[in-house]
Amino acid sequence: MPEDSEIGIEKLDEAIHDALDREGGGFLKRIALTTAVLAAFAAVAALRAGSTVNEALMLKTESTQLQAQASDQWTYYQAKGVKAAVQEATRATWEAAGKAVPQKLPEQIKRYAEEQVEIKKAAEAKEKERDEKSAEAEVLLHQHHRFANTVALFQVSIALGALAALTRNRSLWWGSMFLGLSGIALSVMAFLG
Repeated sequence: MPEDSEIGIEKLDEAIHDALDREGGGFLKRIALTTAVLAAFAAVAALRAGSTVNEALMLKTESTQLQAQASDQWTYYQAKGVKAAVQEATRATWEAAGKAVPQKLPEQIKRYAEEQVEIKKAAEAKEKERDEKSAEAEVLLHQHHRFANTVALFQVSIALGALAALTRNRSLWWGSMFLGLSGIALSVMAFLG
């Protein structure tokens, strides 16, 4: 009796495999495999999209901080200019009154002018650094968009793969594969540039 049950199980197993093959079991395995590979690519692209946007946001924040620091420097520059103008007006008042100009006034005017030169250099350096950070952030944002588009292609490809599995439609699967390969190509381009 035990031998008969083993033969029955083998025949049943063969019948199941034959039925699966007839109903697209091998096809479903190929769909599952390609969908799993595409999902892995989608996960990597999604991680990279998140990473690039985070880096870009950090750079934009630094750029904004540098802009505030440059603005502070320009305010300081203007304050020195106002002080120099006040000293110049005071000097002119002394001269208009026909009196000797106190020696400290021209020295202060000169000192304020020299300080303005240094403050201007500092403000321009902050603006240059701000522009560099902002430009770097723009490159990263562009790269983020590429990765985000890649993720969208992978998602549509995976959805088409699911439809192909449900309907056993090979054309849908080929469409899924085409979109998946397009996503891989776009992903490689995003990583390279």
